[in-house]
Amino acid sequence: MVTTERAARIPLSRERVLRTAIEIADAGGIGSLTIRSLAQELGVKPMSVYHHVANKEQILDGIVDLVFGEIELPSPEGEWRVEIRRRAESARTTLGRHPWAIGLLESRVNPGPATMRHHDANLATFRAGGFSIELTAHAYALVDSYVFGFALQEASLPFDSTNVAEVAAPMMELFRGGDFPHMVELATEHVLKPGYDFGAEFDFGLDLILDGLESRLRAAG
Repeated sequence: MVTTERAARIPLSRERVLRTAIEIADAGGIGSLTIRSLAQELGVKPMSVYHHVANKEQILDGIVDLVFGEIELPSPEGEWRVEIRRRAESARTTLGRHPWAIGLLESRVNPGPATMRHHDANLATFRAGGFSIELTAHAYALVDSYVFGFALQEASLPFDSTNVAEVAAPMMELFRGGDFPHMVELATEHVLKPGYDFGAEFDFGLDLILDGLESRLRAAG
């Protein structure tokens, strides 16, 4: 983020207001984003912000649209499975940068142009791949439920691939009584093995979903 003094010298625009709002949410969560905190970061009075966005709801609409704009669009001209996988991986990466957005992406009642392009490209890719309208609806809901759910779980974990053993140590003390043998087995034979990365589970789950959709598509003829 730029200093307040320097920020005050940069011309204000809707784009700058929204980009700064994303920076605030990335740094402190969506709860840290207020008109006051936004104005302070921009180096302006709160009333100046209102010249570009009418209220906080417009800010949320705008930043959600910018997040959708960061997700790679699938192409209806490509092979549907390849394209949907690429989009799912991009969505997960994007939500990793903006975890505050996970609960907001589907909440807006005034979606912006990037949001609409995103949804339409996904639907078009399924339809071009031979999915019926009904199966398209099922597929899109299923893939998004998985991607958003995994992103939420990943953002909530108390560890990452670099500190699994450190975080797991106190938990292992709870297992010493022998009451949870399967948790001990999973921890010692899998989670605590060198190279463990929870993020790798994403590809496994996504493959299962795409396999299931492909099977349904074939069964539908």
